[in-house]
Amino acid sequence: MSSARRLVLAAAAATLAFGVAACGGSSGGEQQAPPTRTLTVSAAASLTDVYDQLKPQFEQANPGTTVVFNFGGSDTLAQQVVQGAPADVLATASTRTMQTAQQAGRIQGEPVTYATNKLQIAVQPGNPKGIVDLTSLVGPQVTESVCAPAVPCGAATEAAERAAGVTLDPVSEEQDVRSVLQRVVTRNVDAGLVYVTDVRASDGQVQGIDFPQATAQGAAQNYLVGAVAGSRNADLANSWIQFVTGPQGDAVLQQAGFALK
Repeated sequence: MSSARRLVLAAAAATLAFGVAACGGSSGGEQQAPPTRTLTVSAAASLTDVYDQLKPQFEQANPGTTVVFNFGGSDTLAQQVVQGAPADVLATASTRTMQTAQQAGRIQGEPVTYATNKLQIAVQPGNPKGIVDLTSLVGPQVTESVCAPAVPCGAATEAAERAAGVTLDPVSEEQDVRSVLQRVVTRNVDAGLVYVTDVRASDGQVQGIDFPQATAQGAAQNYLVGAVAGSRNADLANSWIQFVTGPQGDAVLQQAGFALK
């Protein structure tokens, strides 16, 4: 064999060996990193703190997975899913908003009802206006903010108003509960109708006032989570649902102030 041919064969062998090593076939036993996937979760704004806390736990249990959240009002999120917005999981703060996506054929299987929440009146620390119930919010001496009627916390507010026999005159109707909370935190209003969990999440920036109509029919809200039909990450979506409705999720939900179903 000529020296030139030997050089060509040697170069080819070296190239092949390099390729095998790069693919993890070396004697060192190196393994390929798991494939990277993104799980998109559209969730009610009142779930922000719970889901943010569960995210790193889920990612650690599912190497290569990144969870991306789209938080907002449940009605808006359901409409987005119906219109084909990219999402793998939908988590709503009411049965009605989840049914919007179900009836459009956008939820795979039956969603899971896993928690409940109830309203509180969020006021500034120390309760300078002396608010004790919904009746305290009636009249020009107090300004309040509520959720828009289409949003679960808005529907809950209307149910509580009916039960109390009062009609509020809010200065704003927000598209999600965290926007109501923010208006109280920034002292743009004296009070806001939010969930117990939102008051707790404020870390003392607001004070919560209980009122009896918060448990009236239609005022307490169920939380549901379901896999979006046609998701390319159906296995991950189901894993997330099992995670948030399992022991890990239960612990974080209870700590946040939710009641379990």
